[in-house]
Amino acid sequence: ASTTYQAPTGSVAVPIGSTPTTSTPVLEVAPTPEPTPPVPPPGVDQKWEEIKSPMVGTFYRSPAPDEDPFVEVGERISAGQTVCIIEAMKLMNEIEAEVTGQVMEILVTNGEPIEYGQALMRIKPD
Repeated sequence: ASTTYQAPTGSVAVPIGSTPTTSTPVLEVAPTPEPTPPVPPPGVDQKWEEIKSPMVGTFYRSPAPDEDPFVEVGERISAGQTVCIIEAMKLMNEIEAEVTGQVMEILVTNGEPIEYGQALMRIKPD
C-alpha cells in the first residue's frame, strides 16, 4: 500500500506499511588477548640493550666513507657517545648510545636502508 504526498514540485508516492525485514546475525568478537612481551631471538642475552633507529633512513657506521667506524663489536662505549649516523632527507643525524657498556652486535650493514624502531646494535650494559 502507498499514499501520495503533495510536494511543492509535484507528487511523490511514499509507501506506508510494514515490510518484512530479515535479521542480521550478530557476530560475537573474541576478547583481545593481552599483548605478550617480545621474545629476543635464541642466543640473545635478555640483559642486553638495543640501540634502535629513531627514524627511517640510511645507516652509516662512520662519519665519512674513508674514516674509521664510530664503534666496533667488543668495544666499550659510554652513554652519549655517537655510535652511528642515520641519513634522512639529506640530513646526517648522529645517533648516541643511551647506556654505557660493551657493543655485542652490530645488526645492520653500512649503507643499509633502515626503518623506524629497527634494532641497530645490541649493547651489554655495565
